[in-house]
Amino acid sequence: MSEETKPSPAPEEAQAPAPAAEQAAPKVAAAPAAEKPAPKAAAASVAATGEAAAPPKPTVAKPGSKQTLTKPIAETGNLWMTRRNFLSRAGWVAFFSFVGTMLLGSLRFMFPRVLFEPSTVFKAGFPGDYPAGAVSTKWVKDYRTWIVRTDIGFYAIFAQCTHLGCTPRWLEAESKFKCPCHGSGFTMEAVNFEGPAPRPLERVQIALAEDGQILVDTSVRFREELGQWSNASAFLNYA
Repeated sequence: MSEETKPSPAPEEAQAPAPAAEQAAPKVAAAPAAEKPAPKAAAASVAATGEAAAPPKPTVAKPGSKQTLTKPIAETGNLWMTRRNFLSRAGWVAFFSFVGTMLLGSLRFMFPRVLFEPSTVFKAGFPGDYPAGAVSTKWVKDYRTWIVRTDIGFYAIFAQCTHLGCTPRWLEAESKFKCPCHGSGFTMEAVNFEGPAPRPLERVQIALAEDGQILVDTSVRFREELGQWSNASAFLNYA
C-alpha cells in the first residue's frame, strides 16, 4: 500500500484535547468561591486604614409590620427592662411592702393608743384672787369650770348645758349664762330660767387645800333637783 492511501492520523490528534477541556470546566465554576476575602487580607486592610469596620446595625421591626428582628429587643438597648425583669421586680416590691406593713403593725401593737385626759382636780389660786359678786371664767378652757364668789363663800359650776351638753357663755352685762346652741339661759346661781334646758347646771366639789388655795374636783358633781347643792362639798364658806 502506497503512502497516499494510508489513513491520516489527524482526526485522532484533534480529539485528544477534548478531555483536557472537560477537566478545565470545574476550575472555571469554582472561581467565584475564591473571590471571598481571606482573614489575613481583611486584617491587612484594617492595619492599612487604621479603622475597624463598624458592626452592622440591628434592625427593629416597625409596628404593624411582619419584619423579623435581627437581634432580641433586650440586645438593642431600646428598652431598659424586659417583661420578665418587670414581673420579677414587681413581685419583690410587693413582698417587701407586705413585710414592712406587717412589721409596722406589730410595732404599733406594742404601743397602744392611750387617751391622756387632764386631771379633774386642780388648784384655782387663793381666795383673795376673786372679787365678791363676780364670776371667774379663767378655768373654762382647761377645766370647763366657772368659780363664783359670793359674800359668804365660793361655789364652782360645771360649764355644760343640761340640754344637749354645749358650753354656755357668761354674759356679764346680763348677769346670766347663755347657751349658744339652743338659747338656754341660767342665772348666776346656775338655775335655768329660759330655753329648753330641763334643769339647772351642775355644781362641782370645791374645798380649801392645805396650802390655802382653792381646790376643785370636777369629777364630783352635785344636782340641785336632787337636793345635792346643800352638800358641804358643794359650797366653800369663806367670809
